[in-house]
Amino acid sequence: MPNVRIFMSFDRENDEDLHDLLLEQSLRRASGFEISARSEARTMTDLWDEKLRRRICEADEVIVICGEHTADSMRVSAELRIAQEEQKPYFLLWGRRESMCTKPVGSKRDEGMYSWTWEILQNQIVTTLRQAQPLEIPEHCKRRPATTRDA
Repeated sequence: MPNVRIFMSFDRENDEDLHDLLLEQSLRRASGFEISARSEARTMTDLWDEKLRRRICEADEVIVICGEHTADSMRVSAELRIAQEEQKPYFLLWGRRESMCTKPVGSKRDEGMYSWTWEILQNQIVTTLRQAQPLEIPEHCKRRPATTRDA
């Protein structure tokens, strides 16, 4: 199976070290994922929004790394909004074990943050992608339309 392409969303002002850690983990030989794009420190304009939307659409899923100030990051909130609008699968990752991490504005009330361990990270990438796939029903399990003979 080819690597899952990830768009990495994070608070650039406060969580650059978390970016570096996830990037390092993606470079492991058997990680199963690659960082195809990430948050950028550019001025938020219509052109920025357009480019960001394209980069999120090109990824298979989005990982939002949550730190202490993620709720205050307009960029992370914009990235999450675009992922939701484009129906891109995503999940929230608790970035700092020793701190109270916050969700970005726009996250769903019942959405949790996943602990960041190697095993949970790999499992969540696969699970999130699988849950986003449409359910395929085998032909032999589909209901047949009623005929006049059946009625």
